[in-house]
Amino acid sequence: MTNEADKPGVRGFFKRLRAKLNQGPAWLTTDIVELLPGRKIDAEILDDLETRLIMADVGVEAASRILEDLRRRVARKELNDVDALLKALQEAMSQILTPVEQALVIDPAAKPFVILVVGINGAGKTTTIGKLSARLLAEGKSVMLAAGDTFRAAAREQLEVWAARNNVPIVAHQSGSEPAAVIFDALNAARARNIDVLIADTAGRLHTQTHLMDELKKVKRVLARLDPAAPHEVLLVLDGTIGQNAVAQAEEFNKGLGVTGLVITKLDGTAKGGVVLAIAQRLKIPIRFIGVGEQSEDFGVFNASEFVSALLKTEPRDAAA
Repeated sequence: MTNEADKPGVRGFFKRLRAKLNQGPAWLTTDIVELLPGRKIDAEILDDLETRLIMADVGVEAASRILEDLRRRVARKELNDVDALLKALQEAMSQILTPVEQALVIDPAAKPFVILVVGINGAGKTTTIGKLSARLLAEGKSVMLAAGDTFRAAAREQLEVWAARNNVPIVAHQSGSEPAAVIFDALNAARARNIDVLIADTAGRLHTQTHLMDELKKVKRVLARLDPAAPHEVLLVLDGTIGQNAVAQAEEFNKGLGVTGLVITKLDGTAKGGVVLAIAQRLKIPIRFIGVGEQSEDFGVFNASEFVSALLKTEPRDAAA
């Protein structure tokens, strides 16, 4: 079986991730190097490092877990220099992220495999749908889109642009239509055309808007009338630039809908990619994809080792010698 990292284009994405995630000096590595010259790695240094991690959006829970590991190593006299500290930091971060490194698997027995895409306005749902469609097409799967965002001006038109670009069919109703009805019709159409994957857009909503969250629950109930297992994936798109607010959003969407996968976008727009660690530590939800730009090549499968190495500007732990 071909390893995900060996697939065509995947290594190219990792290079783009490394270049774009932390443009300029690394967000944390430079600080550590400046912090340590001639100093022994002790409790004071680790307390300072914990503060820096929290400020870099890693969050209190993840930072505490990382520092607990580092303090044990200091007590065992394993961290004698900057290189040893960086290696230990890399390993501690990877331990948090590796469990959520779970690629999206399209079950061929579920036909169509229904992906319900949710998130707040501006997170990048429509762009994510377009890029995911292109990826699935490249894997030989047939795709249909459902324009379930019937409220935002131009939402349908934007999705239609992506459908045309990828040459995939789309089901859309007039603005103001019932979202559940659009997605229900799309599922029927996808079944009739023997489509492999149906990707349904939804209106952006704040996680605190109870009536809009109830609308998404209705979409799920309506889909279940045709297929009790649908949607097979509830994919939450999060904006990586909003820090700890992304964690709060993910908690509420998960509580209301049972999120099965995450896409974290706009990681090129922040030097604080540490929020990915905060999300992984708190929620334990699989991170399917990450985005580091507008181009299709800027969208790729999440890989914990590569992500941590990009954050710290170090070599991946599983890199070939």
